[in-house]
Amino acid sequence: MHKSVASGMLPAVFKSAYITPWLKKASLDPADTKSYRPISNLPVLSKTLERLVAHQLVEHLNLWRLLPDLQSAYRAHHSTETAGLRVLSDILDALDRGDFAVLTLLDLSAAFDTVDHTILLRRLQITYGITDTVQVWFASYLHERKLSVRYRGSCSTTSSLFCGVPQRSVLRPILFLLYTADLLGLIEGMDVHPHFYADDTQIYGLCAHDEASALLQRISTCAQTSEWMKVNRLQLNAAKSEQLWCTSPRQQDRLPNNRGWL
Repeated sequence: MHKSVASGMLPAVFKSAYITPWLKKASLDPADTKSYRPISNLPVLSKTLERLVAHQLVEHLNLWRLLPDLQSAYRAHHSTETAGLRVLSDILDALDRGDFAVLTLLDLSAAFDTVDHTILLRRLQITYGITDTVQVWFASYLHERKLSVRYRGSCSTTSSLFCGVPQRSVLRPILFLLYTADLLGLIEGMDVHPHFYADDTQIYGLCAHDEASALLQRISTCAQTSEWMKVNRLQLNAAKSEQLWCTSPRQQDRLPNNRGWL
């Protein structure tokens, strides 16, 4: 590991993966490519090296308190339970006061696979202090990655990857977390509450019954952060995004008639 990081180079053999198509369900049509989930397989030594790098990276981020507080994934003491408890507690407090709460669940399309390498490397440098040889190593880690598909003894030609963080790699979730952290601040600036879990974004707002329309407008504006998405090569999947209004039975007749958001 020391030689790799000191030189700023990841061996090319560590950057080659092969994809094994895996049928999602036995009931699906095996002749339909959409029935399969692509499983990436990386060299064992590559994952070992990544674990050592990830350990040092997380130590650096924790030392300088650079990890976003409202991202509950891939971190010690941050899990689905902590995310659920935080959001649920805030909503229940609002209902106890007789207020409304609205929860919007956003889904990103193939978010991990659309990460822009140039943007990620610039963000690592400016926001997280990853510079010099270490930044060169991450550039080597991301660039010129190769993959092929193996299925029933046959192997496809090798293709190059020009974007995304490598599937099933150790560093993949950490790098994605750092890539999307700026979105938290953007949402908070719109006077609503965000909470992330991996690539799932939860946005919720709390208000008195006479402020429901104004809250809906803020949520709608926030949910359509299209400019930030375009700049960062991410795309919102509206078909899998949902919205839920929360109130007591006595307050239901005070909900706004128009409760759409996209």
